[in-house]
Amino acid sequence: MPMADSMPQTQRPSAASDGAPILTSTILGALAGAGGLAWWLWRQSQRRQLAERERRLLRLSRFQGGVVAEEPMLSEDSSKADALPERVQQLNHAIEEVRRQLEALEAQS
Repeated sequence: MPMADSMPQTQRPSAASDGAPILTSTILGALAGAGGLAWWLWRQSQRRQLAERERRLLRLSRFQGGVVAEEPMLSEDSSKADALPERVQQLNHAIEEVRRQLEALEAQS
């Protein structure tokens, strides 16, 4: 008698039930991902609505007696823009001075 016949054979589940845990995990993962994406999109929408509401309130608060209040940021930006060429010139002079010092050190070596 062959030895294989004497060993009890275990029943193997059908091929359809082998993939059931994987399919269940896949479906649950997809549902969790979809729920997370939906929540994130909802939060982004809420943030945009809040930001738009704040911008609207800010615009309304700038109106004072039918006249739009002047924006102080514009005057600060224009003064910075006027000072920019002067600052660039100062930096160029400083760079030139450092270059001269380095050339003098090379000549001494």
